[in-house]
Amino acid sequence: MSVKERKERERASRERLIVATARELAEQQGWDAVTTRQLAERIEYSQPVLYSHFRGKREIIGAVALEGAAELAAAVRTATAAAHSPRERVYALAHAYLDFAARNPAVYDAIFQLDGGLPYAQDDTPEPLKDAFAALLESLDEVAGDGVHPGLFTETFWASLHGLATLTRSGRLPPEDTEPRVQLLVDRLAML
Repeated sequence: MSVKERKERERASRERLIVATARELAEQQGWDAVTTRQLAERIEYSQPVLYSHFRGKREIIGAVALEGAAELAAAVRTATAAAHSPRERVYALAHAYLDFAARNPAVYDAIFQLDGGLPYAQDDTPEPLKDAFAALLESLDEVAGDGVHPGLFTETFWASLHGLATLTRSGRLPPEDTEPRVQLLVDRLAML
């Protein structure tokens, strides 16, 4: 291995460490606790080393969002792969999405709530974000209904899931009613 290859590998390793540490800190203490000073102390590198990877917290949030979007897409695809009917797929999708949001609140916020400097719904949207949407569309395309654009239907269904996730997490919706809400969403919005 050349010196250049070794340095590139070390750089990539440091970058993964920064992102993992930011995620961990955000999940434990919230995004307000994620500062370059805190990260530098935790990973035992100087702040200038952090800035050689990311220009600041916004880019770190963006990196966490991209990683999280890939994980969300994988979770949705895994959950829907075992389903045998459109209804089961949509139901599995809804549960996988809500479970991901509940298990990873800081990552979920990085993807959907915080400014990570990432373009959404544009030509230059990063692939992990496009793929997360595609994972939803794959299961919702077949249930959109006649004359309904599958992308618009997916956006509406996603917006409903996002609302359930954020309102439940904030205590504005009681968590014990999540299952009846998911059933309503699947039965009425997806008309299954």
